[in-house]
Amino acid sequence: MGGKNRVCFKGFCVLVLVLLAAALAAETSESEKDASDKGADMITLRGGAPGDVPFPHGLHQQSLQDCKVCHDSYPEKKDAIIDRQKAGELKKQQVMNNQCIKCHVARQDESRASGPTKCQSCHRR
Repeated sequence: MGGKNRVCFKGFCVLVLVLLAAALAAETSESEKDASDKGADMITLRGGAPGDVPFPHGLHQQSLQDCKVCHDSYPEKKDAIIDRQKAGELKKQQVMNNQCIKCHVARQDESRASGPTKCQSCHRR
């Protein structure tokens, strides 16, 4: 291999190592974020005319032990549900009826600790 080719090859190898190190650092910081940033213990969900819904996020994390139960459907960001409703991806009451209440009823049917199943139990004016 000529001198110019060796320099190019060494430069390429250094670039690959730098990119691999950057990717590893990003992956590590993402896992650290997953381990340490679990969100707020309490979140207020906008509940429309019936009133906002105080949502015990921390309690759900302890109970479910799997963030994907909800966060496969809803991004981990403020107003994710509202944003999806505005985009026409969700109808009103779809989240509560198809996810929250459905899960609460299923847990009750299994004689497990559960949350409320009536609208007025969660919505606060």
